[in-house]
Amino acid sequence: MPSNADGINIIFIGDIVGKSGRQIVKALLPKVVEEYKIELVIANGENSAGGFGITEKIGEEIFSFGVDIITTGNHVWDKKEAIPYIAKEPRVLRPLNYPANVPGTGSTVIRTKRGNLVGVLNVSGRVFMNLLDCPFRTTKKEIERIREQTKFIFIDFHAEATSEKIAFGYYFDGQVSAILGTHTHVQTADERILPKGTAYITDVGMTGPEDSVIGFKLDEVIDKFLLHMPQKFEVPSVPAVFSAVIVEVDPDTGFSKNIKRLMLRQN
Repeated sequence: MPSNADGINIIFIGDIVGKSGRQIVKALLPKVVEEYKIELVIANGENSAGGFGITEKIGEEIFSFGVDIITTGNHVWDKKEAIPYIAKEPRVLRPLNYPANVPGTGSTVIRTKRGNLVGVLNVSGRVFMNLLDCPFRTTKKEIERIREQTKFIFIDFHAEATSEKIAFGYYFDGQVSAILGTHTHVQTADERILPKGTAYITDVGMTGPEDSVIGFKLDEVIDKFLLHMPQKFEVPSVPAVFSAVIVEVDPDTGFSKNIKRLMLRQN
């Protein structure tokens, strides 16, 4: 992917899992930002605290690495201390389609390093997930509101079913800059620009321990499948993988020119 000085390069980092996920972001993000002339960094951090949820201490740590916006998902409330943190920190998003009185916000507009305003939305799917408000209708209303401020809009669609993600992508094609799937922790190889100009990938993947089952110790997860007994899952201390996508947006149209999938490891 060329580093186009005229384009707006934005990186989205897939689900950061535990300490190893945070460590590899700290180690690799500055190099990636420099190489690709990144203007804005978005990362999903819903599993950043020991594999389940987020805390204020860990959220601030992730921001210190150079991340600008943290999105979440169905594990957003796993740590009770996340509730007051998200209520006061507009850079940490919870899914937009929670009920109106839930603390925090599901969207924000942020100014990038070069002065461009970018809208970021965090939305949860409903298939095999919590039954929140309709992600399609909720998102459509929010896009209409944010487009009054900017044509650059990125959506983290945190969902399980590939069919729901693909349908969501095509439904909003031509209305936003990018729709980037999270939640499954398995990076998909279907990154593309949809027909009307929206960048899309079904799942960005996981930034966390590579030799694991979606971020957790192999033996614990395998025992769960074999024995069907209650099992505590822990994040292993093994080398991590950095999964992300870089989207280049046309500054004139707000649509995407390119999407590049990354899966990096520390040397």
